[in-house]
Amino acid sequence: MDSVSTIFVISLAILASGVLVRVIPFSIPLPLIQITLGMVIAGVFKKGVSLEPHMFLLIFIPPLLFLDGWRMSNRVLKKEWTNIFQLAIGLVIFTMLGLGYIIHWMIPSMPLPIAFALAAILSPTDPVAVAGIARKLAVPERVMSILEGEALFNDATGLVAFKMAVIVAITGSFSIYKATGTFVWVALAGIAIGIATTWLLSYFRRKFTNQHGEELGSEILLSLLMPFIAYLIAEYVGTSGVLAAVAAGITMSRLELQGGIAPLTRMRRGAIWDTVQFTLNGAIFVLLGEQLPDIFEDAINVATKIGNQSVWGLLVYATVICLTLIIFRFTWVFASLNVTYYLKNKRRLALTRDNLRDILVVSFGGVRGAITLAGVLSFPLFLPSGDEFPSRDLAVFLAATVIIISLITASVFLPLLLRNTHEESNINCPQVEQKRLAIDAAKIAVEFHLSNLLIEIKKSNPELTEDYYMALTNRLWVEFENIFDPYRDPENLAHLQYEVERKIRLAIIKSARQVIFSLASENKISDDVARDMVKKLDFDEIRFIS
Repeated sequence: MDSVSTIFVISLAILASGVLVRVIPFSIPLPLIQITLGMVIAGVFKKGVSLEPHMFLLIFIPPLLFLDGWRMSNRVLKKEWTNIFQLAIGLVIFTMLGLGYIIHWMIPSMPLPIAFALAAILSPTDPVAVAGIARKLAVPERVMSILEGEALFNDATGLVAFKMAVIVAITGSFSIYKATGTFVWVALAGIAIGIATTWLLSYFRRKFTNQHGEELGSEILLSLLMPFIAYLIAEYVGTSGVLAAVAAGITMSRLELQGGIAPLTRMRRGAIWDTVQFTLNGAIFVLLGEQLPDIFEDAINVATKIGNQSVWGLLVYATVICLTLIIFRFTWVFASLNVTYYLKNKRRLALTRDNLRDILVVSFGGVRGAITLAGVLSFPLFLPSGDEFPSRDLAVFLAATVIIISLITASVFLPLLLRNTHEESNINCPQVEQKRLAIDAAKIAVEFHLSNLLIEIKKSNPELTEDYYMALTNRLWVEFENIFDPYRDPENLAHLQYEVERKIRLAIIKSARQVIFSLASENKISDDVARDMVKKLDFDEIRFIS
């Protein structure tokens, strides 16, 4: 296939996966469906896509990590930072060293630096993959937050450790002091570049738009380019482009809270980024499936070279690696929780049924996915001498197989662990309390600003009575409050009135929109007029959908 045909077919496969995951009555992780479709593509076209490792990493890693950092809750990051960083840094190092030696012990033909690199790239977890599995499950909010936060930062630490191990494999030399110094420089400078890039681009954007106004296309394009700019600058100066992309995303999250973006830009930018995330993650797994036939074919040759008669021996190795990752996660989480709890409370953590369940969910929820695949495919094809990079095909095979096994394992065990767990829907849950806090603060601010505005309006419209202004203000406030409140009180008359009004509004909008479509199809009004009217109705409908 040529490049255009390849992109078109992969896009169709991603689209089909989104349809299938909703149609299939039982829960199958979206990545598994995409991998299967990729294998179908390989079977039909009989020729795999040739992937250039560095370009693969550049295309997929910066936007995915940037978006993870952008959408990471700052509240969760502050509240769970101890647990998140114990997993994202401590567990990565523990996994890299422990699993690296185990891989080298199982497969002596794989050089130790390559084993460490493979272990490092197997350390990052994929929040998108586990979200695909857990979308119909009642995963406790705190556990899901830890998994998402861990995935954000262990992507960065795992990839930095991976790149350092690859450098050792290429150069053949290693110094703990030099490695530590390099790691600190690469990490801190990468973070600084990510922060500075986003801040400077946002600063100049704000200055320009304050003077000349916003242009929707330019605003969205700038946000799409930010992660690549941060990544490329960091890589150019020899620091971590991965950490630069993460830091750029977190900085974007903080700057966004300052406002300064038009509502329409914010809505459409969010929709574009949702599409980018879905497409890139889908493309990675479709490409994995498309590459699997060649990977398995190469694995047969690899199995012969290392003394196995079939690929089944390599599948056993991959299964052992996957089980080791789960055991390492369980051991690390159990130990770190006990140490943290003891330091805070001077006593051991009681191992209750809920605590054990949460630890097991974190252990089995460490699904490998997009970052692992993107990283392992970035293994160099050749050494500087021109020789083939040692054990590359074997490492790619093991990583791809571990991804699939971890997806299947999580699909089986997470539903079992969470089958008696119910989603937190209590009216006193933290999110509801925060919404109430925001609504109360907004009410105070609204009352302050409305007082002056109403004086001016009353002077301009003396024919309207005081009762009208009071009724209007109360009705609009009830409407505002109920938009954010998922727990409607059936005994509250204002809430009931809002529900009735909301249903009537939606009925009017849907009926009016259908009539507009009919008039346009009958050529009684122009397409331009119809589109403009329907767009306004669509925005109005979004406000009142529960």
